[in-house]
Amino acid sequence: MDESCPTPINGAYPGDCEFTQALLKKAAARTASSRGYAWKNSLAKAKKVKLLLLDVDGVLTDGSITYSDEGIELKTFNAKDGFGLNLLRKDGVEVGIITARSSKALIRRCQDLKIDRLYQGRRNKVEAFQEIIGELGLGADEVGYMGDDWLDLPLLAKVGFAATVADAVGEIKEVVDFSSRFNGGQGGVREVCDLIVEAKGMYQELLHGYLGRS
Repeated sequence: MDESCPTPINGAYPGDCEFTQALLKKAAARTASSRGYAWKNSLAKAKKVKLLLLDVDGVLTDGSITYSDEGIELKTFNAKDGFGLNLLRKDGVEVGIITARSSKALIRRCQDLKIDRLYQGRRNKVEAFQEIIGELGLGADEVGYMGDDWLDLPLLAKVGFAATVADAVGEIKEVVDFSSRFNGGQGGVREVCDLIVEAKGMYQELLHGYLGRS
């Protein structure tokens, strides 16, 4: 029994505290078994991240571009990715988006996730990046970026922590610090969020906060 839990009275059946501790231990064991060399080797750089910037098509989405009969561009986002970004914000990490395209659907998604730093129609992503870090007073080594195609290469080379998704093009995978096991729009962003949270030593605390909810 975990020492942080109160001692049961008269041999009572373990209470919520014991169940929570057991779940945390199982989660930690399962997490440890799924983390490979690339994950562990990325922790030092991920720990420094104070701002995570993201591409959209192929990272926050699966890269599909769908138009309605009225010509409106439609996008599908992953709820797990959104949850991961919320975890980052709870951990004090800023989140921003830089994309070469423009979409009303993306504006709505950013509103839902309370992401204020949205830069649309920016093919020169390094320029947007320099604007952001100048405004926030951050060094390049304190910024992470996720991209998946050639347009992202210049910015991936600038940031302190470069990441991508499983279905990124080969040239991207060759230059990043970490490649997710999951595709764009299918949990790749969530895995990188988990990596940053763990690197900052907040994984167990945040998980405990959800396990402790009634």
